[in-house]
Amino acid sequence: MMIPLGTDQFLHLVEHILATEADEIDCDTCFTKLDWYAEMTLAGQDAAHLMPQVDAHLRHCSACREEYEALLSALKATS
Repeated sequence: MMIPLGTDQFLHLVEHILATEADEIDCDTCFTKLDWYAEMTLAGQDAAHLMPQVDAHLRHCSACREEYEALLSALKATS
């Protein structure tokens, strides 16, 4: 059963498709690198520049971004 998309939902989906890049990483790969990304961020390093694929993935994937933010919060609470 297909659920019809509204115009806004369709446009949002098209934006995400057009924003895809050839060298993107998937969620599993991103997840394995989140600890490094978070530690670099906390150390004041430019994690976005040092790990551009992770940064790009986090900008487009809300699930991984939520994981990253939770990890970052936990690391801040323990330091």
